[in-house]
Amino acid sequence: MTASPETSGRTVLRAEGLVKEFRAGSRAGGRKVHAVAGVDLELRAGEVLGVVGESGCGKSTLARMLVGLEQPTGGRLSYHGRDVTRGRRSDRQALRKGVQMIFQDPYTSLDPRMTVLQIVGEPMAATRTGTFDRRRDRVVELLEMVGLSADMLDRYPHQFSGGQRQRLGVARALALDPDVLVCDEPVSALDVSVQAQVVNLLRDLQARLGVALVFIAHDLAVVQHIADQVAVMYLGRVVETGRTEDVYRAPAHPYTQALLSASPTTDRGNRGVLGRRRILAGEPPSPIDPPSGCTFRTRCWLAHDRCATEVPLLRPPDDPATQALAACHVAEEALHPAPA
Repeated sequence: MTASPETSGRTVLRAEGLVKEFRAGSRAGGRKVHAVAGVDLELRAGEVLGVVGESGCGKSTLARMLVGLEQPTGGRLSYHGRDVTRGRRSDRQALRKGVQMIFQDPYTSLDPRMTVLQIVGEPMAATRTGTFDRRRDRVVELLEMVGLSADMLDRYPHQFSGGQRQRLGVARALALDPDVLVCDEPVSALDVSVQAQVVNLLRDLQARLGVALVFIAHDLAVVQHIADQVAVMYLGRVVETGRTEDVYRAPAHPYTQALLSASPTTDRGNRGVLGRRRILAGEPPSPIDPPSGCTFRTRCWLAHDRCATEVPLLRPPDDPATQALAACHVAEEALHPAPA
C-alpha cells in the first residue's frame, strides 16, 4: 500500500476536543480525573505525527482512544471524515481495520500460548479474511517485511528477543493493511542498542507502504528523528504543535523549552547545553485537582496573573521566529527571553 498523489496529504484521522475522564475512588463519591482534557490533532496520509510529554500526561490514553480501545467521554474522532465516536458497530469495525496499534511492551502484548503464525494471523482470522492458506502466505510476507523469516512460524514468543518480539508486534499491526499505525512508546521497553533498529524499521515501512504513524514517546531525540509533525502534551492537553523542525528550532511554550533543554545532544555546537538546562520547579500537578487557568503556570518561570484565570488556547505566536501553535499567553516572551 503506497500513498498515491490523490491520497497523499489527505486527512486520515482527526481528533476534535477529545476528552477522557476516569472516576477516582468510589463511583458515587469519587472525583473525576481528566486524563485527556480536550485534544485536537490531525494526521494526514503518509505523515508521521510525534506525541511527546512526561509520564502521566495522557499520551497512552489518547493512543487507546485513537484505535477505539477507549471510548471518549467527549469530543469527536473522525476517520476519513467519518465520525467513529458514536459507538456504532460499523464505525468501530472501520476504525479497527484501518487504525492498528503497536504496544509499548513486547513481553506482555504477545500471547505466550500462541505461535507466530497464530499471533500475526490473528487479525485476519478475527475478521475472517481469506482462507487459512492465504493467511499463512500473508504471515510469511509480513515476517519478511519486518526482517524475520518464514522458519519462525511455529515458534513461541519466549523464543525471541525483545527486538524480535516487537517486530512481531509490527507485523501483526500490518496484517489488515491499515493506513494508520498508532505506536505507543514502541521502543521504551527495548535495549538502547535495539531501539534504533525498530525506529528505522518503522520509518522504512512508513516510506515503503505509505502508512501514517502516530508515534508516542518521551524520548525527544527519537521523535525528532522520525516525526514530520510533533505535538507536546502536558496534563492532558496539547500545549504546542507544529512542524518538527519549527518546534525543535524555536519552541514557543516554556514547557517545550524545558523538555528540550534537558535532552542530550551530539551536536558540538550545543556542548554545555545541559549546564544551562531549565529545571522545572516542583512536581506535575494532580489531574484530579489541576490548577486554574494554565495548568503549567505553577511550574512556569514566565507566569503572569492572566495565566491563573484564563485557559490559553493553541494559537500562532505573533512572531516570525516560529510557525508552530502554542497554548501560552506569553509565547512571544518565551521566544525572546530577557537577558539574565
